Amino acid sequence: MSNSRELARRDALCAATVRALTADDALHYRGGRLYRHLRPVPLRAPHLRGERRENEHIDSTRGAADASALRIAYSDAALHHALAPGDSVARMVFDMLEQLRCETRVPVGLSGVRQNVRHRFDAWSLACYETGLLDSDIGLLIYTVAQMAASRLSGRAALEATEGIIEATRAALAPSLGHALAGMRRNCHDQRAYAVHALDIAERIGAMVRDVRHAFVESNASSDDEEADAARTMLGTWFDIDDEEGDIERLALAVSADSSVREASREDYRVFTTRHDRTLRPATLIRAALLRDYRERLDDLIAARHINVPRLARLLQAALTVPRRDGWSFGEEDGRIDGRRLAQVVASPDERRIFRREREQPHADCVVSFLIDCSGSMKASIEPVAVMIDVLVRALGMAGVATEVLGFTTGAWNGGRAKLDWLAKGRPRYPGRLNEACHMIFKEGDASWRAARGDIAALFKADLFREGIDGEAVDWACGRLIARSEARRIVVVISDGSPMDSATAQANDPNYLDQHLREVVAKYDAARRVEVLGLGVGLDLSPYYRHHFAVDLSVPPDMTLFARLAGWVGARRRSGT
Repeated sequence: MSNSRELARRDALCAATVRALTADDALHYRGGRLYRHLRPVPLRAPHLRGERRENEHIDSTRGAADASALRIAYSDAALHHALAPGDSVARMVFDMLEQLRCETRVPVGLSGVRQNVRHRFDAWSLACYETGLLDSDIGLLIYTVAQMAASRLSGRAALEATEGIIEATRAALAPSLGHALAGMRRNCHDQRAYAVHALDIAERIGAMVRDVRHAFVESNASSDDEEADAARTMLGTWFDIDDEEGDIERLALAVSADSSVREASREDYRVFTTRHDRTLRPATLIRAALLRDYRERLDDLIAARHINVPRLARLLQAALTVPRRDGWSFGEEDGRIDGRRLAQVVASPDERRIFRREREQPHADCVVSFLIDCSGSMKASIEPVAVMIDVLVRALGMAGVATEVLGFTTGAWNGGRAKLDWLAKGRPRYPGRLNEACHMIFKEGDASWRAARGDIAALFKADLFREGIDGEAVDWACGRLIARSEARRIVVVISDGSPMDSATAQANDPNYLDQHLREVVAKYDAARRVEVLGLGVGLDLSPYYRHHFAVDLSVPPDMTLFARLAGWVGARRRSGT
């Protein structure tokens, strides 16, 4: 059985288990994430998110599903949301403690569920240890709280492999958290009473984390606190401090459905004609003087945001680069003996710098392509989008990561010449895509930001924005990256809505392009040669993209948003990477 089919089978089995435990028929899994109808179920406890699905043991996968079902069945989501603290770290700890409470509510007779839930928590604990997340003060603090709470609520010992590591931190926390932990155990069956003690712990830990960060910044003022942000970005993957999927609960959800024409005809996606399709460079269509004006306008917008691009570059470098051997470092006090320096031992017996060590340097074997939806509705958001793209491209270049900036639209409204050809041929039934596809290149992958900065400003050309044929554009962008030599290839699709071309919708059905987009994204997700990410502008794109992030650009992008984007784009999503 192929890896993708095995994952799909796991999703189906887990969904059946969750529905049985919760009696909620609307729950299902897609891409390893739990949904109710089309909306993701917000379960942010860190031990439900930690592992890569491709590497998970089946018991760990089942444990995540069982734990999710217990949370849905035994937690009042509205009450939990109303009581949750505002600080992001405190909110994460509060959510984790509520999840651990629900995991104590396994019904009598379901020993398999209890075993699966325990396996999941232990697997997450071991992964935190093996990946080095306990090496940081913040990581060790949050992990220790998780172990203390789980041990107190379940009555079993913490993970043996990390007992020695957390002992000192646990001893330091016990006097201040002991009363609240005892109160949590007494009130496991009363969510409101339990929350009083959980909130006390969450707020204390949030304050401790703020103190750690403040102390770090004070002692490393010259570093512009980039290391602290890099650590925060890394921790977000495991501890969900930054809510990396975006604030999707506040934003509208994209509506997606299957094509009735495709279902009735049992045919694959079709294109009526490609005669009028074209790929162009928008900068070549703009007068040089006007293009300079566009660039000055973009520079002014960026300057007004006071973005620290070097700091962002360091965050992206931490998220996207991998260590590579880069020769030897000589004159070290430990490592491998350097035979050329043995004579120094004879001449100077106290000399200790006679060793050599392999030197490793960060290497960015990665390319990122930004694919911008240039449909008519995106025209209203193009200024903040252009700022976001320009800053990210510049920072990625400083981090050594290759970038492309692409766009897609149509050559005309309502079908253009492709529709005229269809009319001339007697309007054959179900013609498929019925417009002129237009793909645009704002920056080539091998061009530097400095060389392409004028071309990127061509995003301000208003008459580029027409309709959107997303699926073919994603296929085109992925194909361009597959032809490159980088080991890791990422396409970030920036869009504010569903695919839409009026001529295609009228001649087929409104969901014809919609279904094709989902098929294209699923194809690349299964092949894992390109990572396709969906960045929704004021919209939750989860119906289309397994990895999605929603942003509200009614507020201009700032450094906080860029730091979150760095962590989201850089998150390791493929096995072996």
